Amino acid sequence: CPEPAPHLVPWYPGSDTHRRAVVGRGEALRLESSAAFHSLVVRDGGKVVFADRPHGPPITLRARYILIRDGGELHVGSERCPYASRATISLYGRAADGAAVDGFGQKFLGVGRGGVLELHGRRPRSWSLLDKTLHPGGLRHGPYSSERRWGSRGLNLRVLDAGTGRVAAAGRFDTHLRAAECRRLRDFLALQPEGSVVAVAVGDSAARSLTLETRLMLRDRLRSRHVARLGYRQPWALVGILGGDPLSTAEDKREYHGNGTTGLAVAQREFLTYDGTRFTVTAFSGWIKGVPHNGFKVEVSKGIILHLVDDVRSWLPGDRIVVASTDYSMHQAEEFNLLPCPECKSNQVKIDGSPLYLHIGEVIDGIDMRAEVGLLTRNVLIQGEMEDSCYGENQCQFFSFDTFGGHIKILANFSSVHMSGVELKNMGQQILGSYPVHFHMAADVDERGGYQRPTYLDNLAIHHCFSRCVAVHGTHGLLVKDTIGYDTLGHCFFLEDGTEQRNTFQHNLGLLTRSGTILPSDRNEAMCLDIRNHVYGNYIPVPSTDCMAVSTFWIANPNNNLIENAAAGAQDVGIWYIFHRVPTGQSEGQYPEGQAEHTPLGIFYNNRVHSNFKALACFFQAGLFIGKGVKTTRASAEDPREYLTVDNARFRPHQDADPEKPRVPAVIDGLIAFKNNDHGAWARGGDIIFHNSGFSDNGIGLTLASDGTFPTDDGSSLEVSRSIFVGESSNLGSQGGQNSYWGKGANGEYRTLPRNKTFPIRGFQIYDGPVRMAKCTFKKFTPTADRYSSAIGFFMKNSWQISPQNNVSQILMEKSVGLKVFFGRPGQWFGNNDNDGDKMSVFHDLDGTVTGYSNVFVSRADNYLLRHPGCVTVPRWNGMMCTGRFAQLYIQARRPENLTLSIARAAYHSHPLQLQGVNRGAPYQQYQPVVMLEQAYIIQWNGRAPEDIILYPINFNRGDWLHIALCYPRNTIFHVVKDIYQRRTGMVHSIKHYLMAPSRDSVLSGTGEQLFYFDRGLGYLFVHLQAHEARQGHSYCSQQGCERIKIMAQMYPGESWSCSQNPFSQRPAALQHPVSQHQAVPCRACGAPQLAITSTPSVKYVRIQIQSLSKADIQNHLTSAFIKINDMTFLFNSPGVFFMVLDACSGAVVSRRHFDTVTGENVANSIAGYVQTFIKERSLVLVCSRDIGDKLWSSEMSVFTRLGSAKPVVFHREGSFSMLGYKGQAKPSWIKVLNHARYQKAASLQHYVPLKLKEYQCLDNTFSQNHSEHITAEAAAPHD
Repeated sequence: CPEPAPHLVPWYPGSDTHRRAVVGRGEALRLESSAAFHSLVVRDGGKVVFADRPHGPPITLRARYILIRDGGELHVGSERCPYASRATISLYGRAADGAAVDGFGQKFLGVGRGGVLELHGRRPRSWSLLDKTLHPGGLRHGPYSSERRWGSRGLNLRVLDAGTGRVAAAGRFDTHLRAAECRRLRDFLALQPEGSVVAVAVGDSAARSLTLETRLMLRDRLRSRHVARLGYRQPWALVGILGGDPLSTAEDKREYHGNGTTGLAVAQREFLTYDGTRFTVTAFSGWIKGVPHNGFKVEVSKGIILHLVDDVRSWLPGDRIVVASTDYSMHQAEEFNLLPCPECKSNQVKIDGSPLYLHIGEVIDGIDMRAEVGLLTRNVLIQGEMEDSCYGENQCQFFSFDTFGGHIKILANFSSVHMSGVELKNMGQQILGSYPVHFHMAADVDERGGYQRPTYLDNLAIHHCFSRCVAVHGTHGLLVKDTIGYDTLGHCFFLEDGTEQRNTFQHNLGLLTRSGTILPSDRNEAMCLDIRNHVYGNYIPVPSTDCMAVSTFWIANPNNNLIENAAAGAQDVGIWYIFHRVPTGQSEGQYPEGQAEHTPLGIFYNNRVHSNFKALACFFQAGLFIGKGVKTTRASAEDPREYLTVDNARFRPHQDADPEKPRVPAVIDGLIAFKNNDHGAWARGGDIIFHNSGFSDNGIGLTLASDGTFPTDDGSSLEVSRSIFVGESSNLGSQGGQNSYWGKGANGEYRTLPRNKTFPIRGFQIYDGPVRMAKCTFKKFTPTADRYSSAIGFFMKNSWQISPQNNVSQILMEKSVGLKVFFGRPGQWFGNNDNDGDKMSVFHDLDGTVTGYSNVFVSRADNYLLRHPGCVTVPRWNGMMCTGRFAQLYIQARRPENLTLSIARAAYHSHPLQLQGVNRGAPYQQYQPVVMLEQAYIIQWNGRAPEDIILYPINFNRGDWLHIALCYPRNTIFHVVKDIYQRRTGMVHSIKHYLMAPSRDSVLSGTGEQLFYFDRGLGYLFVHLQAHEARQGHSYCSQQGCERIKIMAQMYPGESWSCSQNPFSQRPAALQHPVSQHQAVPCRACGAPQLAITSTPSVKYVRIQIQSLSKADIQNHLTSAFIKINDMTFLFNSPGVFFMVLDACSGAVVSRRHFDTVTGENVANSIAGYVQTFIKERSLVLVCSRDIGDKLWSSEMSVFTRLGSAKPVVFHREGSFSMLGYKGQAKPSWIKVLNHARYQKAASLQHYVPLKLKEYQCLDNTFSQNHSEHITAEAAAPHD
């Protein structure tokens, strides 16, 4: 511990902002009090240690800059002895003040060669997850506020559910002017359930026509003391319980004297919800300056308690926290101060404010959507001192606030740098190289660099900063752990030049990542268009492709580790793996061209991406994005874009980054992506494998894109497995923030929506391929009147190829999926739906788990290249299912390159497909239709045929063939060559020249000779295209290379090129096996094996659904209430209350009991006895009701407090009741109680309940799993 060292000399330097202090020559000083300097340099063995006096005043050190170099040391606490007092390092100065220090700039804490920086504050838990949903206002149905002036004459009433605080009914009754209103008031109250909270406030006047009968009713039903003598214009307010006792009513009355001001009569009373939240109901009435005022408020009283996953006793009153958004807009993140909370448990804190938005605190539909909660306060603070507003040359056209903060910069060859438990605020500058924490060209900073104690940043809170969070530049082996980056400008956790490797980002939280100005990729649209000083000439950037890529994690080299991080809201992207074709900046020349793109991925495990928002339609928008690169050349006439503009790149990982060596699949293990405005994840390249991942409420869940139209890394593929996709979850979201779209969901409830109300939601989007999907579960993809929503969809307006090797297997489509597959239709979003890729969309259902028919191909309904009589059309999909064998024909065309190709299968020659190609303006055009093997195809053009055509058989196995007829002018002379092309090396071998055959039949017989035939009468050239080499795996071509036929045609000007529709013999389409003969067998092991994808994968869950029925539901012919446990449903067809009890450690059903509330005797006592004596400790208790009869509705059931209700339950007559309870010493945060009146929707709840939590105190020999094998009882009618 540095502070008590006896050789330290007490130091009281005072305050002198002109003093340039130097500590050196072996000086060892203990800073005992606050100090201010112009600058402080610690060098030549000098040492400064902050004194740690927990009961003394805090120490603040102010300076324009602090520089530690050449053996100098600065210590605040140590790793073994964290600093216990409060210490602040405050960096001051304006941008134009003073000269910059070479290599560091201005307003900095810098570490140079030989410097030591050890900053160690108290290390509280950095961040956790909400464990119970936080509702707006802290109440499940939100807060309520209403205030009226004129126009509210009479008695104004609000009726509230006493168990939730929800305003259930409202009415105004003009009992001043109309006596008939008294009858309406009495009828209104007669409809309200006993025990409801009633609030009353007089508006203007309510007395003149208020009858004696009504006054007596109000006196008796609401226990009012004042209503009997209520007079003209007298303000009166009351809050009470309908049918309650006199002590349950609060009321107030004021006298009216005619002077126009009475003050307010205020009635206020506190209540308790079933989940333990205390709320206050206020009614007020009065006159102010001749104007009547009345109104109501419902709000949480005495602070809102947050329930968290972890022990947060290290969070203290006065600390500040941030709760992340769990909706599309990152701007729904909210900050709060902590209040003292003696009643809080170890995982609870109390906040001082009222949340505006919904923050989810549970697993919903199998996806962990729990909001991150980060602690922003640390006892060691480094901050920049700021001006009140932007000034000077600080990009004030974009920022109204001062962005010239402090910064920390660490250069190469430092002796030791470790930071933990430190808060950084107002740090960073909109200047290249000035970031809150910046490791600059520091090389290896772990054991490989000679550091016995590897360098780390641990438990930092970086917030309200002006340029990034942590910048890792030319630095390797750094550990960044438990660090928060909140409300910052530009990429937050940032790797700069593309050389940075072996760095580990573990359990960090980044949120509210805003756009900045430094790099093109940092900029928003306005910045991109305005900042043009580094483009060439008059070039105007294209914001959607050149810029608009700001990311919370900007990972410029794949060889880094991302473990348990959360990217909880960026303006553009959460986590982006970007590729530098060559190193950039000061790292130029450190690796050969293309190495980063071939470098294997480091560890990617259990990361979260959500609430990432792109305001404009753009190609790269995702929670996780793998692909693209940066421009690595300076702006020039040839390419006028700015240096480091977003550019193209492909990720092709190979062993040792050597494309000659085997592929090393990039494994994305445990990604959770939800509420991203566009994509949950996008990955281009191969091999890339996603598994154990969850996607929910994204515009598009996941797109896997291959390496190109005809991949340069032949044989690569992409895969997703063991994952869950959800379309519209039960996380309905909140209006506000950037959320622009609020509309009806598939279930009729209003919710936030991605991109647009009409945007076609897709779970898994097929683009090109080859891609594989296996053992995945889909839920809640149902179209609405406004939009399409499908489990499987396709890239819209797609010009690129789609591989018939795309396949799916072992898929589970839950009943909530209303549209399994959709190929699009002409209209909004889809355009004309006639691009090449649109027409060629296809995938292979290997086992029939999507279509119901095994080994069938699913394609667009109008694709006659694939259709045959055995196909089955599915109109809702705009698709068809076909058996058969399919591959691709890859066609390259030169001179000219701008023709439209028409291709038809001979059997359907009147239904040709028109293909535009994808390379407009390129040296050659390319087309890639999917074709049925061993068939004849006809190729024509919308002009004279190209002079050079190359035909590649793609995805052909050895022996597969096609007959092809190509239309040419009648006098064309041909040179036809067959060869094998090694695309990676560019080498050509096995060249064979074709000969002119005497007849068409001799060509089409497939004898193996290299022959072609040109029928001058018809104008068709006939060739037999066949694969002779073996193909392996996902390779498009054989190991020998790509077999191909090159056709070089010499044509004469002015010749006609028209050809007949079909040069082949007229014959019906060959009969393939009908789809109906491929009926799939039921799949018991299909879908994701996990019940839920969560950030705590060691915790197993049981899925609970409870549906109760009220009397009205039964009258509307709903017969069965039920409890569903995982996939096992227990139906209840008799009236009464039903209990099911599960062991909280194993999930096994241990008891069931039915209580007849119609004919049964002493039902309340029977239920109490069952709960108290029969249900064991450590039990999950599920309660369901069906038509609660007269035996229970007026009874106060205090026994439910034993199961976790915060107060006794009074059943509503003819209502419904559902409960998810727990019997044991703990009170888990997942307990839910729904007690609905007869006019409300039937009580229904669903929840993923964690098993075997520590708080259950399970025995070591118990175990938990998340499937229903524990449920040994039959799913049948309940019995004792």
